[in-house]
Amino acid sequence: MVTISAPDASPRQGRNAVHPAPSARRHPDGHRPPAGAPPETVRTAHVSPGDLAVTDADPDFARQFGLSASGIHGRGILQLLRAREPDRLQGQFHALGTGRSRCFTESVTGRDGKGRIFSAELTATAVRSPSGKTLALFVILRPAGHVHRPEKPAGAAEPGGPVISSLDAQVLEGVARGESTVQLASRLYLSRQGIEYRVGQMLRRFDAPNRAALVARAHALGMFATRQWPPRVLPERVE
Repeated sequence: MVTISAPDASPRQGRNAVHPAPSARRHPDGHRPPAGAPPETVRTAHVSPGDLAVTDADPDFARQFGLSASGIHGRGILQLLRAREPDRLQGQFHALGTGRSRCFTESVTGRDGKGRIFSAELTATAVRSPSGKTLALFVILRPAGHVHRPEKPAGAAEPGGPVISSLDAQVLEGVARGESTVQLASRLYLSRQGIEYRVGQMLRRFDAPNRAALVARAHALGMFATRQWPPRVLPERVE
């Protein structure tokens, strides 16, 4: 995976940056690609959070669409890739750019340089400054058939996966939608302390340091229905 400097990054850093060998390439926030993900099947790009135009891309990402790394600059990501529900995909990008979500994954299709349709899994993550400003949206594209499936986290070996109460499921769904404690309390007719208690219980149970990590862990454990917005906890995960 290619490391690409995010917009607004220090110019000095851009001039002096040393690009690591392919096996050591990292995500912009310093994380390596998931263990076991074949490097040749992971294509990456940066997208402007404002107009969703590609601002930088690795050559493999561009070649997927029959373009060069420079020729793909300025192309709208929503023109390059399609989802079953285009409005939902646009909404997910908007939520990412405005800070209402941190990451999402979606099945998409596109056309290569010969006009042939291909399928892929898109994962988009917000790259933010320490002050919380969204600098760019980092996009990872994994062609269908080479999609990396993360290993089951330690402690998640119970048959069928974890099960939570109906009320906790509603709270978790609200957290995944980006609802605040006040919004959740109002919608579920609970006190703010009641919401915080239930969120805290789930944070401890799933060993998550914050709400974003809780949602990510729930996704990894297969608790949410795929390709569905607003998020819904699967019925078999509710007791």
